[in-house]
Amino acid sequence: MSELFPREDRESAGKGVLYLQFRIADQRFALDVREVVEVLPCRTLKPIAQAPSWVAGVLAHRGALVPVVDVSALSFGAPAQSRSSTRLVLVHYRADPRRPDLQLGLILEQATDTLRCAPDAFQPYGLDNAEARYLGPVRQDARGLLQRIQVDDLLSDAVRELLYPIELGQEPA
Repeated sequence: MSELFPREDRESAGKGVLYLQFRIADQRFALDVREVVEVLPCRTLKPIAQAPSWVAGVLAHRGALVPVVDVSALSFGAPAQSRSSTRLVLVHYRADPRRPDLQLGLILEQATDTLRCAPDAFQPYGLDNAEARYLGPVRQDARGLLQRIQVDDLLSDAVRELLYPIELGQEPA
């Protein structure tokens, strides 16, 4: 009798890390789902005056104010297109060890598919892009290249200080 999923496929599907895939223009990217807190439809945001154009605003969610970044605008200078598949993804933002519970919102286009693979399937691509430290290693498959995003490297120090100001009584890192 023929199986829908052969045994070797079932066994390999259980190994590796799950990634949320999304697109920026025609490029594919991946985000480790262990970083994801919640995936939401896009919401109306409160703009932040004097913030970079790729900072989409602030979201009031479950009693917390969460800064939101448009990853398309950050990466390529064009805001994410408003599509039914564009999502607001809340992630853990652990760039500040003194505040491990921070969250960051990401506007991601076509964030509807997942992929499970070994983390070492992503390989360095040989470019030191200091202006985009968040662009991680790449993985090649039948659909082309897929690049991993490093959440904790998304914000520069100056933008992190703007979005997550040091509270009275806290010492800077």
